This record gives sequence, C-alpha cells and structure tokens, in this order.
Amino acid sequence: MKYIDLTHTFTDNMPVVPGDPATSLKQITTIEKNGYTDHLLTTVMHVGTHLDAPLHMIPGGKYIDEMPVEHFVGPGVVIDVRGKNLIDETVLIGSNVRTGSILLLYTGMSEQFRTDTYNTAYPRISESFAKAVVDAGVKIIGIDMLSPDIEETFPVHKILLSKEVLIIENLTNLESLIGVKNFEVLAFPMKLHAEAAPVRVVARIPN
Repeated sequence: MKYIDLTHTFTDNMPVVPGDPATSLKQITTIEKNGYTDHLLTTVMHVGTHLDAPLHMIPGGKYIDEMPVEHFVGPGVVIDVRGKNLIDETVLIGSNVRTGSILLLYTGMSEQFRTDTYNTAYPRISESFAKAVVDAGVKIIGIDMLSPDIEETFPVHKILLSKEVLIIENLTNLESLIGVKNFEVLAFPMKLHAEAAPVRVVARIPN
C-alpha cells in the first residue's frame, strides 16, 4: 500500500476563521528542566484540517463521537474543480461517486493556506451540488478550502449535515490523487464530545 497524507500540520498560531479565537500550541515543559516534554493546545474545533459533525449546524444532530467509526473510512473519489467559481452538480458527471464514497474536491486553494486570499476568494458550492451528493449516497465530502459555504446562512452545510454527510475542511495535497482511480480514504477524528474535531486524513492506494 501507498499512503498519502492530506492533512495540514497543526502548528502554533494556526489560521482561524475570521472572528474566531486565536489558536496556541506551546511547549510548557522541557526534558532538561522537567524530565519530560509537554505541550499545551488551545483551539476551537474549526481550525486546520477538521471534520464537521451534524451538531455543527443541525439542532439535535449527532456529536462527532456519536458517529460510528466505520463512517470515517470509505472508497475515495477526487474531482478536479480548479478554475471553477461555482461548483455545481455537473462536476459529478462521469465520476464514479457511489453509495459510501468519500468525495474530495480539488480546488487548488490549499496553495493559499495562511493567506488572506484563502479566507475570501474560494469558490462557491451550490445547493444543487449538495443535494446531488446526498442523493448519490456520499458519506463524507472533503474540500481543500475554508468552507463549502460563502453565505452566512450556511445552506450547503445544512443540506449535507442534516443527512449525516460529514464535511472535512482545509485538506491539502489533493493534487497527489489526480489520476488515481482506486484509493481508500481514512479520516479518523479525535474522539471528542463536540460538534467537530481535528482529523488526520490519509489516502491509501493499493500497489
């Protein structure tokens, strides 16, 4: 098997959604002084590569720890949508999306991570695309950008999460999967009793 990491490294002062509290990852002990190394992490959930559960937008929705573990693994499909300002259901034509798929959208925005452009110039995903993804039986959609929504009412989040289609935001390295026809996605979040959690996302490709 070949493994490709699709996750941004979590560092001190990770970029946050504008208006959210700043993150911090600080070393608080040293081997020389304390006999061991320890770090303190302070963060909201929607930072770096993370996975949204239904509770993020849906009243009474499931917490991330309430999702069955098998939901986090599935056959991967990547669609190259670079250059599109609007991502709609037509991008699914010709893809092998099927029930249980984990669908990854490669926009190229990860190259702008840690810049102001990343927060303001990402493409829009249509509500019709979200509905088509639900109808296709996709269980997770992953994107290499800040959010599937531009509108402050979060219609795409709500369409997907209301049907327990989970959302991975801020992926990276999706270009490594272009042209790969057969791969599996493993996206295990931290087991937190929260509406979202940091997630390590890996593509597994058979030799």
